[in-house]
Amino acid sequence: MDEPPKAGPGPQGPATGFIAQLSGYVAASLRYWEPRRLVYNGVLALVVLAHFFLAWPGSRDKVTFDLALQIFFLAVLANVCYCVAYIADVFVQVSGLHQEWRVGRVVLLVVGTAFAATITHFVARGICVS
Repeated sequence: MDEPPKAGPGPQGPATGFIAQLSGYVAASLRYWEPRRLVYNGVLALVVLAHFFLAWPGSRDKVTFDLALQIFFLAVLANVCYCVAYIADVFVQVSGLHQEWRVGRVVLLVVGTAFAATITHFVARGICVS
């Protein structure tokens, strides 16, 4: 009579080792980027609020439920764009450039946040002024 296959992990091979290593890189990426998402969202919120209050009292008349949905949609889209940093982060970690990437992460955060703030500026300006 044949024995049924044993449950549990199979033999460790190169693919299993790579997946475990990749999992560690993804975890390191999450630990770095997720706390900084608050800074990113805070900067974008400040840009929108600045435009809203600088256009006061005219901006008060534009506050509608549709505008709230539009801002919610744009906020979700901005956070999806923020996730692009994970692709770059994991790619560089896999390449083995850990030491250089400590500075690169900060540069990516600053440049990415500035780029997103610029886009937010033009979108908020269009909403508050028009």
